[in-house]
Amino acid sequence: MNQTITSPNAPAAVGPYCHAKLAGGTLYASGQLGLIPATGQLPEGVEAQAAQALENLKAVLEAAGMGLSDVVKTTVFLADINDFAAINAIYAKYFPGEAPARSCVQAAALPKDALFEIEAVAVK
Repeated sequence: MNQTITSPNAPAAVGPYCHAKLAGGTLYASGQLGLIPATGQLPEGVEAQAAQALENLKAVLEAAGMGLSDVVKTTVFLADINDFAAINAIYAKYFPGEAPARSCVQAAALPKDALFEIEAVAVK
């Protein structure tokens, strides 16, 4: 049994998928771009996009009754791997202390020409 999770505080999906699926106590969150929910636009720069994407992920987690502290694994997609150090500084603010497991890769292209995307698995 699984439940579809949708947050009114995160931007609408840009394709045929939901924000997340909750299966048992595990949440599988779809990739979140740095889209501003109110406008659907991307802010300028990778740092701003990373911060907004993490806010969007936080909103999805909250819709499932979870928080960033419940995240056990993330995958980060960058348009340019040279932004790795810059996004680490933003990421560390959202995951202080013991951070979740993470993979980080450069993608050939991201939806809407985004610079940053993050997906996550969380367990309550």
